Amino acid sequence: MQSTSTPVDTIDRPFITWQRIIDWAQEHYRYRTFSKDERIPARPGLLYLVQKGSVRLVGSAQVSAAATKSKSADKTTEEAFLGFVGAGQPFELVAQSPFTLQAYAHADQTHVVWMYWHDLDNWPHFRREILDAFRYQHQRKLLWLSTLGQRRTIDRLLGFLTLLIEEFGEPYVGEAEPDVVRGYRLPWTLTHAQIGSAIGSTRVTVTRLMGKLRSKGLINTEDDNLICLPAKSNPQKTKNKKQEVEEDSLEDSLEDSLEDSLEDSLEDSLEDSLEDSLEDSLEDALE
Repeated sequence: MQSTSTPVDTIDRPFITWQRIIDWAQEHYRYRTFSKDERIPARPGLLYLVQKGSVRLVGSAQVSAAATKSKSADKTTEEAFLGFVGAGQPFELVAQSPFTLQAYAHADQTHVVWMYWHDLDNWPHFRREILDAFRYQHQRKLLWLSTLGQRRTIDRLLGFLTLLIEEFGEPYVGEAEPDVVRGYRLPWTLTHAQIGSAIGSTRVTVTRLMGKLRSKGLINTEDDNLICLPAKSNPQKTKNKKQEVEEDSLEDSLEDSLEDSLEDSLEDSLEDSLEDSLEDSLEDALE
């Protein structure tokens, strides 16, 4: 399975140009190696290039809908997984209150270069590659938004995994048939909590739905829990799998509705309890 677009790391970039950029970055102290899950101290206005490894982008916002009901409601910050930036790809971070973006090394020994945009004037051809790469990323984000617009959680989950593996997936083969590609897999692990944050669900729900997708043969896991999409087999088998997923539509919709209802009920109950406690405490203090 391959993406229809061409990411920047597949472009035939002259080695000399890339090596010159690395040398320039090291001379100007714009080159650093990060360990797995180490935060990359990125800031708005700078351009970042992943030379090796992978970067995980995370977004957070201090927005609380409960604050409209009660001024005393605490604002909680929840991080949401926004995607990967692979080797050879650029990224930049924007900051607009109350939203913030952060970058973490998702793989050990992740090498990152950073520079100002005007530094690219030294390499006009490379500048065009960077702009093409950002256009490609924009197209992928539109597909991502389309996937997140799906009503059923299982559709969002499968679409999300498909997009990730289409872009970053590596082929894998079996020991018995080393010349036959069995499918494509993510080169890095993703936790169910990270997946849940990306598709607007919970870790428990993702775990349950991952099991359902595995039982239908739509995904599988290999080696160190790497998520895989099997290679497309005969059309009839694929059609049968699609029919099975469609047959579960009502069941999944009911489960999603029940989960949302329970979450809303728990949130409302907690808010009411907090408000009553604060009011009672205030009345006692005044008396």
